[in-house]
Amino acid sequence: MVLTILVFIVMLSVLVLIHELGHFLVAKKFGIRVEEFGFGFPPRVWGKRIGETIYSINLLPIGGFVKLYGEDEAGSGRVKPVANGKQPIADLDRAFFARPIWQRFVVVIAGVAMNFLLAIVIISYVFSAEGVPSLGDKVIVTEVIKGSPSDVAGLKKGEVIYRINDEKIESTEELIGITRKSLGKEIRLGVGGEKIGEEREIKLIPREKYPADQGPMGVAVGQSIVVKKYPWYQAPFEGTKEVVKDSFLIIAGLGMVIRDLLSSGNVPQGVAGPVGIAQLTGEFVKTGPVAVLSFMALLSLNLAVLNILPIPALDGGRLFFIVLEAITRRKVNPKYEAYAHAVGIAVLLALIAIITLHDFVRIFQGKPIFPQ
Repeated sequence: MVLTILVFIVMLSVLVLIHELGHFLVAKKFGIRVEEFGFGFPPRVWGKRIGETIYSINLLPIGGFVKLYGEDEAGSGRVKPVANGKQPIADLDRAFFARPIWQRFVVVIAGVAMNFLLAIVIISYVFSAEGVPSLGDKVIVTEVIKGSPSDVAGLKKGEVIYRINDEKIESTEELIGITRKSLGKEIRLGVGGEKIGEEREIKLIPREKYPADQGPMGVAVGQSIVVKKYPWYQAPFEGTKEVVKDSFLIIAGLGMVIRDLLSSGNVPQGVAGPVGIAQLTGEFVKTGPVAVLSFMALLSLNLAVLNILPIPALDGGRLFFIVLEAITRRKVNPKYEAYAHAVGIAVLLALIAIITLHDFVRIFQGKPIFPQ
């Protein structure tokens, strides 16, 4: 339990700090004044000013934040005047809201980019050092129903089906397709162990009528799994392709979650909040460091995808107002933008509360996050 909590805190802290580091580095690069870069969330425990920036350690140890000059917590820009009621032009020039549109756009999107980059780095490492499980080209018998045509013919659990008649079989879809075309007709199966040269031939007739929970041959099959490693120079390309593919899957999943929430008012199965993520972390800790790294990459990718969506209070919401300003050539009224972000924060907190309550109810009932 203690190890799980520590891993959970470290993992989320790294994800958020990497995100905030993106904002920090790009803001510094553009000359925007960074007032504070904090580890954890206030209240502040310790802080040290280095140059014009305070580097702080805060009481709540999850995540971190970057405070830019001229950017309030809602995302709109404002600068407090000095005692004489005027602000030095040099300081105004370094305020976030006073920077060109393209610079503000890059600063905001930098956090998302860092989370994408982290996911790519982790997945590329796993692909190169540990390998990635993928479907092989062998169809393996996982179960033989007693008294079925396969059982009578002598097919054994664990054997590989290499061919039907003279046609090579490399996937379960091919096996099912050919079998369906041969109902009531005798077929010859080339089967054997996974080593070359162990093949033998058996004959059977796929049933035209069979129990609802069985197939024509009375056998369950699965695809073989192989672990594929990529050389270090190829792994980043494969890792990037994997991140892009997973990003679209995450977007599709978020769409289904929103649809289910709106249509039924219930939290869909497989959706987890902070409590559920901590529970999943424990399962990955049991599996090993590589599993934890893979889970961390997935969380980083989820954080990036969620943040880029045009939801007020998130980076995507801030980007929306920046793009709107670019299109209309007019700054959005800070008051209206602040209202939008405030509503966004309220909705997000309510959603997190609902999902967290669902996590507690599920744990109390002993139900898994991903029911089979």
